[in-house]
Amino acid sequence: MQYLVGRNPVMEALEMDMGVTNLYIQKGELKGFIKKIEKKAYDMGIKIEYVDKKYIEKFAENTAHQGVMAKMPSFGYSSIDEMIIYAKKRNEDPFLIILDEITDPHNLGSIIRTAEVAGCHGVIIPKHRACEVNATAIKTSAGAVFNIKIARVTNITTTINYLKEHNIWIYGACGEASQTHTQANLKGPIGLVIGNEGKGISRLVRENCDQLIKIPMYGKTESLNASNAASILIYEVIRQRYEK
Repeated sequence: MQYLVGRNPVMEALEMDMGVTNLYIQKGELKGFIKKIEKKAYDMGIKIEYVDKKYIEKFAENTAHQGVMAKMPSFGYSSIDEMIIYAKKRNEDPFLIILDEITDPHNLGSIIRTAEVAGCHGVIIPKHRACEVNATAIKTSAGAVFNIKIARVTNITTTINYLKEHNIWIYGACGEASQTHTQANLKGPIGLVIGNEGKGISRLVRENCDQLIKIPMYGKTESLNASNAASILIYEVIRQRYEK
């Protein structure tokens, strides 16, 4: 089981019937949007408890909980094949986001949110040396985690090679690349690799990318935040994919 906090994420989980078993509302917070959450949970037959602020903070993982928390089964991950099949059903070239050791759940949530808004077919994260989809990531994504397929894999390099077998071209975001994101041809089936917040894409993953691309930097700061870089690259793919 896991705990989900924040008004929008909790309402999203209720509306999508994600298996919420208990709803916790901070005493004195029964007003506005939280009252709508309470009614939704009541109509669904979910147990509602009114608790002290400290009780919610115990499970909130230092995330702003906004006076509401839901208890639900651990996040259900998808498979790579499900993402590819989903793209085919939409008659679209697969567009997948591959995260190489993203450790900050805020970055993970932000990237997932952008990927979902942009219509990506899935986000791939590693099982080791990276954060999972937890309460912080869910809240940061504004509930987008429930609207996009997310796979958790044992080995990113192995996954990249599997995607290549399905004719998906792998681009890695790397500051040492010779070509910028606007110079590269980002049309067709794509897997976009975003690296760790500090060290970027790992050596083995970089070596297995089909092509490396970079975002040009003109200021004194050496790099962008991982989620900001992901947003820029994702929307360059969208621009090229749908431009006339």
